[in-house]
Amino acid sequence: MSDTETTETHKTAPPLEKQTTVGNYFVSNYPPFSFWKPEDVPDYRAALGQAPKPDTPLGIYVHIPFCRKRCHFCYFRVYTDKNSSEIRNYIDAVLDEMRLYAKEAFIGGRKPNFVYFGGGTPSYLSEDQLRYLTDGMKELLPWDEVEEVTFECEPGTLREKKLEVLREIGVTRLSLGVENFDDHILEVNGRAHRGAEIGRSYEFAQGLGFPQINIDLIAGMVDETEENWKACIERTREMAPDSVTVYQMEVPYNTGIYKQMKAEGKLTAPIADWETKRRWVSEAFAELEQDGYVISSAYTAVKDKSKTGFVYRDKLWAGADLLSLGVASFGQIGGTHYQNQHDFAPYVESLQNGELPVYRALTPTDDERLIREFILQMKLGHLKFSYFADKFGVNPAERFAKPLRTLQDWGFATLDGDEWLLNREGLLQIDRLLHEFFLDEHRNARYA
Repeated sequence: MSDTETTETHKTAPPLEKQTTVGNYFVSNYPPFSFWKPEDVPDYRAALGQAPKPDTPLGIYVHIPFCRKRCHFCYFRVYTDKNSSEIRNYIDAVLDEMRLYAKEAFIGGRKPNFVYFGGGTPSYLSEDQLRYLTDGMKELLPWDEVEEVTFECEPGTLREKKLEVLREIGVTRLSLGVENFDDHILEVNGRAHRGAEIGRSYEFAQGLGFPQINIDLIAGMVDETEENWKACIERTREMAPDSVTVYQMEVPYNTGIYKQMKAEGKLTAPIADWETKRRWVSEAFAELEQDGYVISSAYTAVKDKSKTGFVYRDKLWAGADLLSLGVASFGQIGGTHYQNQHDFAPYVESLQNGELPVYRALTPTDDERLIREFILQMKLGHLKFSYFADKFGVNPAERFAKPLRTLQDWGFATLDGDEWLLNREGLLQIDRLLHEFFLDEHRNARYA
């Protein structure tokens, strides 16, 4: 497949989706979650009894499922009605879960390479709760070799004292869930914070010298306009964070927006269409590039690539082991995927009974593992075939000949020797293009 052939044989790609309808768009794993089954949990338990593969890093993910409010677009397992006693019981359960894992052959004695606190709203926890949780974790699996500790924050939950504690416990990558700066748009989308809280928390964080501050934005929220989006990007440029993550709004099934659509008998979501969202992200990236940012993935711009990275993303997309703790969390043990109990009570009860709270699992075939890493790393915009040939013993140019040719024919990618490169147009719609690489049985199935 030569570049000359590519430029001469462009074909028309399938038309862009127009209106946003219900369903998951963002591809975060493979095979799809809907194929993970309770009957495969024994495979996960068998994997725990094996020795880890040499040189495979271990990451830890902790799900903190508490929020001040549930956003209308949220599809994660979160709770807004838990008191301090219930939260303490949950933290104890997470530590009990980690304690059980520390006794297993696969985990015991290993030191985490990266740690990620996601939610929900990890910053919902109090200073004392944060210290209690992280002190307990470090006693079980020491953090002295950790490269990165990411912590997701809702701006309205941050005060200077809490940020000081986050710095003290070792957070290196602070991720602020800004989403938008306009109070009206934040309100109608169910966000708990307001614009003034964004500036205050960001200023506090900057003063404490976090190695990396990331801000999240969402393109295409309910009631968002051209003027608002331009104002959001201008405000972001003024803040000049170390990295900016921009997602395109989607409407999965278990969201407040979908429930409203269903009640009203509507098929189209009340948010921007896909063409508009992609254009807005493209405009955001172009303006950030004017300020010296580099686009490091389909969603992320970084100010200084030599100093700013995302270890959790890069290692996970390259097959790292992920010890995932907390209700409904997803992990990976020796190539076997697993998910915990997806509701609060059964999760806590399992651990009170001294049992690991795994609900479902899946062990991919070697071919599915290859597909997973290939499609996830495509989100970076470039990859080398030799990496996959060395790791999997398969030539990607031959294994993926048909979808590679398809993306070239559509004008979204080129092959330069050993390197597969996506252009900006392809990168902006990468999640729909990845389905070209799915096995037939996974293509039209529900994702989650």
